[in-house]
Order: sequence, then C-alpha cells, then structure tokens
Amino acid sequence: MDANRVKQILSSSADITVEYNGANVWINSLNEDGRTARVHLRGRPNDPSDVAIAELREV
Repeated sequence: MDANRVKQILSSSADITVEYNGANVWINSLNEDGRTARVHLRGRPNDPSDVAIAELREV
C-alpha cells in the first residue's frame, strides 16, 4: 500500500478491510515519515504498533 491510499482510507467513512501479516487491522494514523502507520488489531484498540505501510494489504 502507498501513503496516498492510507490517507484515503483514514479519511473514508467506509469500513475498509486492511490486513497486516494476514491479520485484520485498523489504521489509526499515518506516521510523519510517510512510510509507517500506527495500527491495531481489530478488537484490540489498546495494543497499537507501528508497521511499514508497504506491508499493509487492502482486502
């Protein structure tokens, strides 16, 4: 995924399915470096992590 698509997903009101390493995640924000994003597993909002956006897949 690229930074522009992450921004589109963040601004969308739709529930867009995104996976990281096969797990369904929610994107919280795009980090300032434009190459990583803060995400959490769906259902686990208190356990965020930073991941490379190149490893995110829209399903």
